[in-house]
Amino acid sequence: MNSNQNSPQFHMTFDGCHEVHINSLRLTSPPSSPNTDGILIENSNTVEIHNSVISNDDCISIGTGSYNIDIRNLTCGPGGHGIRLTLLVLLGNQNSRACVYNVTVRDSFINFSDNGVRIKTWQGGSGSVSGVTFDNIQMDTVRNPIIIDHYYSTSKNFTKDMSIVGIKGTYDIRSSPIHFGCSNSVPCANLTLSDIELVPSKGGVVVDDPFCWNAYGVRDEFSVPSISCLKSNLSTLLLGNLSGNCGVR
Repeated sequence: MNSNQNSPQFHMTFDGCHEVHINSLRLTSPPSSPNTDGILIENSNTVEIHNSVISNDDCISIGTGSYNIDIRNLTCGPGGHGIRLTLLVLLGNQNSRACVYNVTVRDSFINFSDNGVRIKTWQGGSGSVSGVTFDNIQMDTVRNPIIIDHYYSTSKNFTKDMSIVGIKGTYDIRSSPIHFGCSNSVPCANLTLSDIELVPSKGGVVVDDPFCWNAYGVRDEFSVPSISCLKSNLSTLLLGNLSGNCGVR
């Protein structure tokens, strides 16, 4: 396994790349070191990251203009912020548009991290995250295992067509295990959650139930914890107004 450690900033960055194949890579930095992301992907497509171990600030960040990303057999942590899909839309530039789509993360492990799988957008402009699958991911003492954060803003950033399946393990009870904070003006739509089993670490007592704000989808009634805050799916008419792929290639 090839390795790199203690980079002063991002360990690896792929910007404007096509057909990237990474296999058996180890990237490490101390958990307290800021902005030492393992891998940053922006404006790139057809990227594979397989059989790797990353312990950094953000394990993997997937940013604006990225699509057709396949991540498998990845270990994130200990420490850091997990796997993050981020739309970096410049604040105040109301004509900007950013998109991330067709991303799969499966058969992976995240441990002792602030976040597990996370979608985060900045305010201003517009954009979308769509066609995302998180499947068979184990969590060990993760503070926010599943999180969408649109800052409850009035921006036009949104998330749709996301499948979250087989997310199991333990979470730090300081936060809710599932947090969907979507935009006031544009909802998160077509979220599918099934086979979720998240319990407090070290036998702790559940403090906060899952949180949903303007989030629509379907859920498995047997998931733990119960995700009763998720609203029934939007009508076909309203879904048609959410155009989020920004020109699929």
